[in-house]
Amino acid sequence: MSAPSSAAAAPRRARNLAEFVVNRLTEQIESSALKPGDKLPTESQLMETMNVSRTVIREAISRLQAAKMIETRHGIGSFVLETTGKGLGLDVAPGTTLRDVLAILELRISLETECAGLAAQRAQPDDIARIRAALDALTASRKGGPESVQPDLQFHISIARATGNRYFVDILTQLGTALIPRERVDSASIAHEDPEVYLSIVNREHEAILDAIARHDAESARAAMRMHLSNSRERLRHASRRTDGSE
Repeated sequence: MSAPSSAAAAPRRARNLAEFVVNRLTEQIESSALKPGDKLPTESQLMETMNVSRTVIREAISRLQAAKMIETRHGIGSFVLETTGKGLGLDVAPGTTLRDVLAILELRISLETECAGLAAQRAQPDDIARIRAALDALTASRKGGPESVQPDLQFHISIARATGNRYFVDILTQLGTALIPRERVDSASIAHEDPEVYLSIVNREHEAILDAIARHDAESARAAMRMHLSNSRERLRHASRRTDGSE
């Protein structure tokens, strides 16, 4: 079989580079380095900082427009849009009770188990580094609580990004902190656990997920993610029974 022609390879390379630019800008928006209303750098500035062509930048901008993350005003520039939370046609209220959080965890088990498996199959070195950075930030928030919510969310979104499937990223980003129980429910105190001990247990589960992804072991990654989320569900279910006085 003959090797692909350079003409055929070029469009594929452009698409990969556009995905790289989309990911970089999405990270800046998600981390609030670029906030709603902020103007993106000019095409020339983006070309220089990301070392890509104008065609690649325009393709990336087009994708971000389609995802309703930015809007372009002709003659002025491109601006970050406010997230509406309904980009996928879903209307998900953040969990405010243990019942809500348990229901959300059921959704996560089905969604993120496969997400971890695909990430293990497809992750590149920069994906592994991104997941590691998010986990390190989460580990640094030793007392858990609201300050750990953002790095926890970034850990799971980084795994989604490693799949190369933007729909995983879209849905986890849209659902946002509704996916992370600790912002709505103080899991450690409900379970009568020391916060540092509780977070240590959770982070060991996170480490197992990252280790499997880094080894490109899809089945182990699925098993580690399923165990982590199932354990989270059982910890909260047990805490719920205690709170209700049913034990």
